[in-house]
Amino acid sequence: MIYRVLGAQGPRVSAVCLGTMTFGQQTPESDAHDQLDMAFERGLNFIDTAEMYAVPARAETYGASETIVGNWLSRQVREKVVLATKVAGPARSLGWIRGGPLALDRANIREAVEGSLRRLRTDYIDLYQLHWPERNQPLFGQWQYDPAKERECTPIRAQLEALAELVAEGKVRHVGLSNEHPWGVMEFTRIASESGLPRVVSTQNAYSLLTRVFEYGLAEVCHREQVGLLAYSPLAFGHLTGKYLANPAAPGRLTEFESFGQRYTKPNVQPAVAAYADLAREHGMTPTALALSFVYHRACVASTIIGASTSGQLAEDLDAWAKPLSPDLLEAIERIHLRYTNPVP
Repeated sequence: MIYRVLGAQGPRVSAVCLGTMTFGQQTPESDAHDQLDMAFERGLNFIDTAEMYAVPARAETYGASETIVGNWLSRQVREKVVLATKVAGPARSLGWIRGGPLALDRANIREAVEGSLRRLRTDYIDLYQLHWPERNQPLFGQWQYDPAKERECTPIRAQLEALAELVAEGKVRHVGLSNEHPWGVMEFTRIASESGLPRVVSTQNAYSLLTRVFEYGLAEVCHREQVGLLAYSPLAFGHLTGKYLANPAAPGRLTEFESFGQRYTKPNVQPAVAAYADLAREHGMTPTALALSFVYHRACVASTIIGASTSGQLAEDLDAWAKPLSPDLLEAIERIHLRYTNPVP
């Protein structure tokens, strides 16, 4: 395992991060703790969670992932763990979270942090992220910005000022974004630099063989502004394992939860998955190893967030770190990418 610093002066994190959105839903607490133990034995020092988790989001499991992580964390040396979590934003019909957050304003951010600290059983959060932008944005599979949907929202400066208070109080050490776009990253970094507010050190965005829109605008922005990409869904909700090709009803989040993963229902998803699966097998690899190794070793990725329902799945995911792709295989991936360009925006 290798380690990288997020941003200019952010935390030093492993190049693979353990995501926890299954904890408390598909993964019971004892299995989740086994996964955390395995990850740290294999060199990971980085955990990502969110107040909204488990996923799919519902009132009954709100905060469950943080609680499970917190119970494990209470038995660890805190300084050896880089812990990331996220505040849920508005406009997602999550009425059980703070009455349905209407804004990423000071009151909501502070209340969310206090709740996360209690569940995580810690005095501080290493990386605190805004789960998605408050402003009008195409998100989670949408791909067109619509000016007609503009609405009032908390100014970015006010969001940074609220985060700055938490940094000054020692409750948060670094701040980051999630599901952001180039304009948002530029505004957060510009305002921070001009006003002496905390600079974001990362943005957590979807990135996989099926979703490479990050490379078009955000890759340059993040490189120049020193913002690390935390790549999530490198297996595209299990599609890139190839399991749904042979059996569309195979066990998994997409089949267990109704109307889940709608962003992966677009026309070219299955042909692209089939092409990548065939390529992997031609080179003696599993589709899972191909998909993960591609993301693990991309120059634009600071750390890759992986998640698993079981310890067996996690072991396979971690094994892929040691399987970098050859130049010939990378060229073959680019040929498929040009044929099926970003079937999932």
